[in-house]
Formats: sequence, structure tokens, C-alpha cells
Amino acid sequence: MHVEKSKITLGVNIDHIAVLREARKINDPDPLMALAVCAQNGADQITIHLREDRRHIHDEDAQRIIDASPLPVNLECSIDPAIIDIVCSLRPHRATLVPEKREEVTTEGGLDVSGQFESILNAINKLNAHEIEVSLFIDPTIEAVETSERLGAQWIELHTGSYANLYAMRHSALPHSHHAIESLRLPRHELDERIQKAYGDIVDSANLGRSLGLKVAAGHGLNYQNITSIVTIDTIEELNIGQSIIARSVFTGLATAVRDMKKLCQR
Repeated sequence: MHVEKSKITLGVNIDHIAVLREARKINDPDPLMALAVCAQNGADQITIHLREDRRHIHDEDAQRIIDASPLPVNLECSIDPAIIDIVCSLRPHRATLVPEKREEVTTEGGLDVSGQFESILNAINKLNAHEIEVSLFIDPTIEAVETSERLGAQWIELHTGSYANLYAMRHSALPHSHHAIESLRLPRHELDERIQKAYGDIVDSANLGRSLGLKVAAGHGLNYQNITSIVTIDTIEELNIGQSIIARSVFTGLATAVRDMKKLCQR
């Protein structure tokens, strides 16, 4: 499939600023203060996640960010009807529907778009009625992409977590640390094969999504090292990246961290 190369945009997820705030349960640092810094240093979008348990971003954060942001705001949320009602009242530029488990550290895997078809359809229809475009956060599989198109979503965001986890196991000291995933303690040649398979799934899903008329984003676990291959996929037009940018900002400052990531997004 041949497509003309296009610009890839960067959504900066600022949830982890609120994570730092919640560690002390005070009002500092305020995620609202990141808006101008991100905008001035190349970000194209602000992404936040209003979780059901409100572990980081709160309702008032979301309202203030949407009201004040000089950039479009992409609000990640579950398909719970009560959350969808809140999102409709907040009126972000886009809502990205994601799966949620209370016990998870971060979002694990994509939406079960086939198993939750009617619930997702109801959420999409309600959001679209409030002039909010919808993206579905899905695993990079042919079935998930095709089902997303049938649901009428405007966007899909491909979950890059499997690729990112494998990359980290292959190219870092992670296999020797207490953070290692036991199932990924594999010989390097097998990790290389799995990385190629995971990357190929992302390419195939992105190409299919574009061919079906969907806008294609990607995210989860992307960082300054593993992004290089992802940005070469012409059919992906947006990346949403948070933890690695905020983590680097601790040492470099947020402006430099965003600017460095934006440079890596050029193709």
C-alpha cells in the first residue's frame, strides 16, 4: 500500500504531573501550568485521562485544562455511562475510549470492541451528538480495526504496549531488574522476533485503518528510544506520549523534554 507521507503530530499526556501532585495530596505541581510550556515547544495536543477512580486527573482539572488549553484536548475515559455524561458536559475536542480496571497501574491492552460493541456504540453516539469526535484505544489486530470502523469511530489509537515492553526487554537492563516480566525473560533472538511481530501488527493495523477511512494514532509505552521505528509508519498521523516525557522533564525541564520528543516525531 502506497500513501503520501504526512506530518505526524504529538499529543503530550500530562497525567503524570497530577500523579506527582497526588503523591502528597496538595496543589503542587498543577497540571494546568504545563499547557503553555507544551504549546510553546511543539506539542500539537494535550491528552489527559479522567479515570473512574480519579487517581490523578480530577474533574476540576479536566474542566480547567479544557477551558484554558491553547491546543486541542484529547480526553481519555472509560465507557461507563456516568463518565460519558461528564465528558459530554466538559466538551473536549476528542474523547478516546479506553478500558479500565481499578487494580491496574496503567491501561493494559485495548478495548474489547467486539465483546462490548453495544456499550461502545452507545457511548460513541452520545459523544458525537455533543460534537465530540471519538477515538477507540484498541489492540493492533485486524478484527479490532474492522470492528472500530463498523462502530463509526472517527479515530483509532493503536496500543503499542506489547512492542514497547519487548523493546525495553531487548535494549535495556530491564531483564536483570526487579521490574522484569518473567514471561519475557527470553533469549535475544526470540525477543528480536517478537519485536518484529509486534511492530508488523502495528503497521498492518495502521494501514488497514487508513484504508477504511479512519484516522490513526498510536501510544502507550513509547519513549525517546523506541519511537524511531513507529514514526516511519506513514499511516500513523498522531502519537500520544506521556510518562517518558514527564519522567525526562524531572531532569531537563518540561520545555526541553517536549522539544526533544517533537524532534523525534519528524519524518
